[in-house]
Amino acid sequence: MRRRGFTIASLSTVAIAAMGGGLALMGDSFGAGSPAHAAPQGAAATHLTYSGELTQGGWIRGTVPAGTKALSLDGQPVPVASDGAWFAAFDRDAGATAMLSMTAVDGSVTRQQIAVAPRAWHIENINIPRKPGGPTEAFMELRRPELARIQAARAMQTSAQGWREHFIWPVKGRISGRFGSQRIYRGEPGSYHSGIDITTGTSGTPFVAPADGVVILAAEKPFTLEGNLLMIDHGMGLNSAFLHCSQILVKEGDHVKQGQVIGKIGMTGRATGPHLHWSIKWEEARLDPLLFTGPMN
Repeated sequence: MRRRGFTIASLSTVAIAAMGGGLALMGDSFGAGSPAHAAPQGAAATHLTYSGELTQGGWIRGTVPAGTKALSLDGQPVPVASDGAWFAAFDRDAGATAMLSMTAVDGSVTRQQIAVAPRAWHIENINIPRKPGGPTEAFMELRRPELARIQAARAMQTSAQGWREHFIWPVKGRISGRFGSQRIYRGEPGSYHSGIDITTGTSGTPFVAPADGVVILAAEKPFTLEGNLLMIDHGMGLNSAFLHCSQILVKEGDHVKQGQVIGKIGMTGRATGPHLHWSIKWEEARLDPLLFTGPMN
């Protein structure tokens, strides 16, 4: 069912039984309107619950039953906490369906297809060609070590528990750029906007951690594009990045709490005015911060 924008559901299933090299699904399904099948006599039932924003750029969070060995979403391993809780998400360009697979300690597998709702992204068609050429080698000499550092930060695994929380806005202000918006240059797509931009009209406004986490990157000097870049791991492969800061008030390795002041808005790097660019990723999936916070009051 849908409640305040979230999907809340549960699944009672039994193992997928291998039959002559094929797989037969037996049990109830995740999706609304999908047929339910009676469990064969003697089969051991499992119970999986989940909730979230089942849409492009959204997320899913739930619990697995005792005796679960592994969980995956579209083949991507999904970490499971000691209490059975888990978190996963859907990329901005996710397809119409995703496959959730759960493996029990006895080797039996439960699979279910989840419907992922499409989004109506803001697309602007521009009747001019994209600028020819790409980045210069001089630029890439600066950029490669920055990209390597960002990649290394995102590869870190911490004990942060922010993934369990309802996120709050890092700062209140005017939303000047929305996640997923994109320009098309005479049929050639440009890069879409990977986060949400918030402006208060001035540099120096403090912003806070949207959820608990561990600082995994705090730039000592501005990056070429991101400027003073701050990244926080929220656990389970979920992380936030804050770009263009005028000041970073925490250091790498710090544990931060939701609502703690961690930096100040600025316009360092490639920015035309002071604003906070906030982006969220789960593994390689780019996510919409608005689906974590709800509308700004």
